[in-house]
Amino acid sequence: MARPTKITRVRTVAVGAGWRNYLYVLLDTSDGLTGLGEASLGGQTNAVLGAIKDLEPLLLGADPSRIEHLWQQAYRHAFWHGGVTFLSALAGVEVALWDIKGKALGVPIHRLLGGPVRDRIRAYANGPRGETPEELAHSAADIVDRGFSALKLAPFEATPMLAGKRVVDAGVAKVRAVRDAVGPDVEIMVDAHGRLSPALAVRAAEALAPLGIMFFEEPCLPEHVPALTRLARKSPIPIAVGERHYSRWAYPELLASRTIGVLQPDIVQSGGLGEARKVAALAEMHFVAVAPHNPWSWVNTVASLHLDAVIPNFLIQEIITDTEPWKDEVVVNAPAIDADGYFTLPATPGLGIELDLEAAKRFPPVTGRPPALWHDDGAVADW
Repeated sequence: MARPTKITRVRTVAVGAGWRNYLYVLLDTSDGLTGLGEASLGGQTNAVLGAIKDLEPLLLGADPSRIEHLWQQAYRHAFWHGGVTFLSALAGVEVALWDIKGKALGVPIHRLLGGPVRDRIRAYANGPRGETPEELAHSAADIVDRGFSALKLAPFEATPMLAGKRVVDAGVAKVRAVRDAVGPDVEIMVDAHGRLSPALAVRAAEALAPLGIMFFEEPCLPEHVPALTRLARKSPIPIAVGERHYSRWAYPELLASRTIGVLQPDIVQSGGLGEARKVAALAEMHFVAVAPHNPWSWVNTVASLHLDAVIPNFLIQEIITDTEPWKDEVVVNAPAIDADGYFTLPATPGLGIELDLEAAKRFPPVTGRPPALWHDDGAVADW
């Protein structure tokens, strides 16, 4: 009789990617399989790596097929539940467990989640980049030439409370230049990064509406639900939030308000594939679309594609267009978008990608703080 499979080793890999690091979890098993997951969290490298180390005693010797059981142990046996650092660490572990299970059974992860409900997955580019309307317009046209039929830009500077007419006008001008460059058929999304006050966000939404915006992401800081929902009721554009809402317990009040158009759970910050899928199910009950957040590497991108394949209320998938220069060196078998702006469904067992660990050594993790934003008077601004 064969011995049951057990987790024998927990490894982490940090790879430098500009000002931040991408963090990966590798779980080795007694039957020779290795699962891969991503636990990236900008500016919190050491905290996440420490949280993964704290999970190691739970994992060593455990049955990797009991994914939900291990998740519940990690979450509920901690007296202080959740938090973005812990959930990011747990997500890296949980996705690696799914990767192991898919490899063991010879099927892609989405087959383990009930099978796909669509044949391909539409993506949008997190871009364009540039400081001026002209630079953004040129970058947007290049993105469309690369096959994308949808894109998102962050046109607003950090803005102190109501002193923002100039910022709003300048941001709208950038979006208008992008619309003129890409034409009427390309979908445009706008991300304010929470930099506007609720009152300014309403003004911005009204000015952006004639430009045909798919959704307005984090128009103000998302922590204060009453302010966010009041804004959403006044906005002529659907409001999208979720990247800074962690786990399913963050969403009931938002959904009960019946004002949010799009939820954006991130697999990493939600705590894994299973948790992001539960968030999507909650959204489905309230007729809310899901566009998973993803500013991370191709590992989380591919994990997101497996999620997108199985949720009925999926809208569109975010991917970073100015990816790290090492993507084709460190991530093996990264997918490609087709000429229509879609990904095909992953077909390889597990996630379907691997890390080249030798290549990763050539890109050591970076140290220091993330970029800082300041108001004109020297006060600290929200990033």
